[in-house]
Amino acid sequence: GVEEGLGHYVYSGEKNHVLAGIGIFTVIFGIPWYLMNQGSNHRSHQDYMEKADKARKARLSSSSSSDK
Repeated sequence: GVEEGLGHYVYSGEKNHVLAGIGIFTVIFGIPWYLMNQGSNHRSHQDYMEKADKARKARLSSSSSSDK
């Protein structure tokens, strides 16, 4: 089933990839989220959107090149 496929993917030697992805995600979304929840200016939201957009582009370009 789906769970078998996911388990196979996670344990098929891609563990470092998965952990790196989770870590990057945590950093990209965690830091701006934390800063926004500190009650900083609304400008931080725009800053966050720009960072998220840049990060998304960087992730897309890096994932497509390491996919070979």
